[in-house]
Amino acid sequence: MTAALAVWDGRVSPVFDVSREVLVLAIEDGFVSTRRNVRIDAPTAALRADRLKEVGVETLICGALSEDLHRKINSRGVRVIGFVAGEVDEVLAAFLAGQLRGATFSMPGCCGRQSRFRGGRGGTGRRGNGRGRRGCR
Repeated sequence: MTAALAVWDGRVSPVFDVSREVLVLAIEDGFVSTRRNVRIDAPTAALRADRLKEVGVETLICGALSEDLHRKINSRGVRVIGFVAGEVDEVLAAFLAGQLRGATFSMPGCCGRQSRFRGGRGGTGRRGNGRGRRGCR
């Protein structure tokens, strides 16, 4: 499996839409076999999503991201675990252990886990979905 974490200054980048690089990780048998930093800055959401797919990312772990970018990334077959906060090594350890869910790594003000957009898989994420803040569970 290939996962990527949006990084900035040793932490998960707070806003993926403006992130310039991701840490791409090859994961085998629950361990990281290779790590490399990859530039992903692109002028459009579609090109940014294309870049993730181009480098083989299957799962993206990031902070906040726009609905448009979320949809474009998902449409390329990349799973998004958004609204994550924390030190890169701690977030990575929790992801590898299957413990990334919950408030520990949620961005301040967010509740729940996984995809914060309505339905988590292909939902609209529009305001007024009965969940208070957009996408919070």
